Amino acid sequence: MSPSLSSLKLQVLSAICQWIDKALELEETLSEVLRILSETLSMKRATVTLVDPESGRLVISASHGLTPEERARGVYDLGEGVTGLIFQTAKPYVVPDIRQEPLFLDRTGSRQLEKGRVSFVGVPIMLHGRPIGVLNVDRLFGDHVSYDEDLDFLTVVATLIGQFLSLNEQVRAREEALVRENVSLRYQISRERRGPAIVGKSQSMQEVERQIGKVSPTKATVLLLGESGTGKTLIARIIHELSDRKAHPFIKVNCASIPENLLESELFGHEKGAFTGAAGQRSGRFEEAHRGTIFLDEIGELPLGLQAKLLRVLQDKEFERLGSNRTRLVDVRILAATNRDLGALAETGGFRADLYYRLSVFPIRVPPLRERKEDIPGLISHFLDKAAREYGRTLSLTPDALAALTRYDWPGNVREMENLIERLAILVDNERIDAPFLRPYLLQSAPDAPGAEPRTAATPSLKEMEKGEVIAALRRNGWIQYKAARALGLTSRQMGYRVRKFGLEGLIAQERARDRGA
Repeated sequence: MSPSLSSLKLQVLSAICQWIDKALELEETLSEVLRILSETLSMKRATVTLVDPESGRLVISASHGLTPEERARGVYDLGEGVTGLIFQTAKPYVVPDIRQEPLFLDRTGSRQLEKGRVSFVGVPIMLHGRPIGVLNVDRLFGDHVSYDEDLDFLTVVATLIGQFLSLNEQVRAREEALVRENVSLRYQISRERRGPAIVGKSQSMQEVERQIGKVSPTKATVLLLGESGTGKTLIARIIHELSDRKAHPFIKVNCASIPENLLESELFGHEKGAFTGAAGQRSGRFEEAHRGTIFLDEIGELPLGLQAKLLRVLQDKEFERLGSNRTRLVDVRILAATNRDLGALAETGGFRADLYYRLSVFPIRVPPLRERKEDIPGLISHFLDKAAREYGRTLSLTPDALAALTRYDWPGNVREMENLIERLAILVDNERIDAPFLRPYLLQSAPDAPGAEPRTAATPSLKEMEKGEVIAALRRNGWIQYKAARALGLTSRQMGYRVRKFGLEGLIAQERARDRGA
């Protein structure tokens, strides 16, 4: 080896080592390493190829002497071509003339215009005894330099690159650990300051907490699944509070409580004159949630027409107000909740399958209270403390009363419990509550629940009571749904949902036909 070449190689290694303090900017550092090789040692092209964690294929992560289009074409299966072979065998490989090597694929297409012989040298990038990538270069030196000298030198460079990659991996792992620790501490502080927090130590709720801790710091869309009243809104707020969007708005929209003809305007806004009554322009809930979080409750009730617009926001972060052609961009994290089986709805055409898959990136099932009865005493204590703060009443339960509430199935879940404790705080005269006092409030008690009557034909369930109220309102209003909805304080969409829920379509058609016949 000539002294001048040795001096150049030392110069290259010295220059590369000066980039160690910038190794966290990985792509820039790798590109600079390849530039130094090229400019100092007259190399035309070089690439660093690494395994893509998502596809599991080898892709060019940094290059010098390639156009962006050529670099994008550099994708290989493990073991494919010379690059794949180097990775798979963890051994260097020399191609004296790429025109004579069938394994050389020239996937990038960067050498098609080359005249004469082009040599190619590749070495594995090793870390902890295993290959993590490949360093490839076109022939660095003239024929007076042996390939063994090339390989020895490039192996040293590949070792430095491996250390850059290792440093990045360690820092990334540390950052992820710090993020998890930060989320845990913020959640603990929220508990201590009586902020939003889950009450419950059952295994199922611990799993929910674990999932919340995982997904909160990310940008992922979350779909909360579970019956009404299980606490999905609380969980959505906790996810927002534990995310980096905490300082920005948390906007909740109940998709079932807003009339269908107003829902698009509510979500996306409108311009003046967009529809009858639109006296001025108005920003929608998505704009209000910019840089924050929007929580779409009862997403299963979203009309199909609006589902397409929501899918566009999820995919492209853009939309138009009603009556406007101007496309608006918004940075919003979407959380959604439903008590319906969206998968089954998607199969029958009741919900867009593409939207369902985009929403369910990270589904969290919130269990009903009857599946985690060990949490009931803690929840009761929590709501008694809340009632004490809000109403100045220190209430307590006898053992029999607590047993009755623990055995109760709570069809309305946590929301029903909170409402019951608040009602007791208003109604009871004594601060000690016994089981007999609870009887009128436990509509679906277990047969052996002490102090609570079993449900009989004379003691209807909440569902039966709700159905009876809906039928009665329809009967009083001539079986006209919108009038019955108004009488019950519901929207037309909410009434339509209850009509479908209780299977009243046939009854309504029959009664209206009878009225017309009369």
